[in-house]
Parts: sequence; structure tokens; C-alpha cells
Amino acid sequence: ELNAFTGLLRDHLKDEPVRQRLFEIQNRLFDLGSYLASDPEKQLIELTLRETDIQDLENDIDSMEQSLPPLKNFILPGGHPILSCCHIARCVCRRAERQTVALHLHEEVNPLALQYLNRLSDYFFVLGRKLAQDLGVQEVLWKSRS
Repeated sequence: ELNAFTGLLRDHLKDEPVRQRLFEIQNRLFDLGSYLASDPEKQLIELTLRETDIQDLENDIDSMEQSLPPLKNFILPGGHPILSCCHIARCVCRRAERQTVALHLHEEVNPLALQYLNRLSDYFFVLGRKLAQDLGVQEVLWKSRS
């Protein structure tokens, strides 16, 4: 599901470096999905994620944040279809992270899998903010009733 939403987001974008990063993410997600779906007793599939995959996400997040104003409000999904795709991918990624944590309660899960999903959801959030800036779209801010 996360891989499909990542592909949908990639299909909406024209920025080739971002499209390439999303393609790389899709490949890592396929690797991760294969690892998580395999029978841990048989250990047929080893996790191929590396620390550098997580560091690449961190570097992208840091790079995008340099041009973004600091957050002062919560951001609501919406404002543009591309931004909505980022938010959907972020939410689906968080759900995948929670499900992987739940799996880890019952069987061994490589910590890199959890770290990758955690950083990936942040990547999608920051990517959405950066794309809003690049598209000249106002982010939809949460307004409390109080």
C-alpha cells in the first residue's frame, strides 16, 4: 500500500531528482516488504536496508528544511493534490511503522526496518512542505476552536 502511494506521488511530480529518490524509496520498500513477509523461522530473506538508506533520508530532510520556515502550527492534509499524496503516504507509512512495532512484539525484526519507516514518514511530511513551497501553495493550517 505504501509503495503504491509512493508511486502515485512520483507519477504526479516533474522534479526528476525527487522522482528518482521516490523510485529508490519504492525499491527499498519492496525489499522491506519481502523481508517482513518472510517466515522468520526459515530466514530465507535478509533485510537489505543499510544505515546509508536512513542517512540518505536524513540528508534529504535536512536539505529540504533549510529553505522552509519553522513550524508554528499543525498542518492539515490538503491544499493541492500533490500535497495530499504526500500526507497519505506519510499516514500509511506511520501505520506500517505501528504494524511493524506490533510484529516486533512477537518476532525478531531488524531495528533498521523500524528506523527506516520512522524516518520515511518524516521525509514524506517535509517533502509535502517543500513541495507546497515550490508550487507556491499555501499550507492548510489547523485552527483550534479555542
